[in-house]
Amino acid sequence: MMLKDKNELKLSLLDFVHIYKGSNPIESLANTTEVVKLADKLGFYRYWFTEHHNTTNQISTSPDLLSLHAASHTKHIRVGSGGVMLPNYSSLKVAENFTLLEALHPGRIDLGIGRASGTDTLTARALQVSSEDFSLKLDSLLSFFSHNFPEDHPYRHIKVPGDFPLIPDFYMLGSSQGGLQFAIEKGLGFVFAAHLSPRLAIPVLRAYRENFVPSTYMKEPKSILAIPVITAETEEEAHYLSGPLELMWTRMFMGSADISFPSLAEAESHTYTLEEKRIRAQNRE
Repeated sequence: MMLKDKNELKLSLLDFVHIYKGSNPIESLANTTEVVKLADKLGFYRYWFTEHHNTTNQISTSPDLLSLHAASHTKHIRVGSGGVMLPNYSSLKVAENFTLLEALHPGRIDLGIGRASGTDTLTARALQVSSEDFSLKLDSLLSFFSHNFPEDHPYRHIKVPGDFPLIPDFYMLGSSQGGLQFAIEKGLGFVFAAHLSPRLAIPVLRAYRENFVPSTYMKEPKSILAIPVITAETEEEAHYLSGPLELMWTRMFMGSADISFPSLAEAESHTYTLEEKRIRAQNRE
């Protein structure tokens, strides 16, 4: 699947680093290492890591560390965060970490930025270093990278390493209108989570491309559509393999406390209620 020209659809992977039933974090991370090496070999364009906290079935707590690990085991594929949940960090620390990544692996680092915390309210409180408004944090983050704080800004004398900016590709994440406006106004790439809001994908991505404002970070709009894809040798096997994912997402949309990744046997034996069938059908879009 090597890409032949710049206009060809670029395929990428988003890794939640699931800890499957009967497995453990060590095995999950070993599996991720093998998958990203294979993705690099096959010619996939990028490999991103999510950020989630206070969960026993995902170990994607630090997308920056996972990106460093992935980049160190590959040669060509872009790596990064899908995304860093900015409310959980100081803007300076994110800028320092991704400046370091860009210096170690020039031209291969993406910084996807999320507005949520990636967890529950109590855990978010334990993670967050300040209650600063997201828009102010984002402005500070961009200014740390581009070295362009206004003269009257209190952070204007704080510098990230290097005499010239080391800037990754920036993307705002979104599943609604919120992240969209930041991507448009700041001139950033935009990633739409169609696995969360499938029916909004087309109108939101169209609005992004029609209203994008060029910036020092991106001269033209760059958008990514995130969707779940199941592949197999036959249609029947693909439906069988999709069972755990469908059941997990159905439970999540139903507000269930159990959103662990089910086994194939558990998914196959599950009897869907009428409401669960409706949600499953909507997600299949």
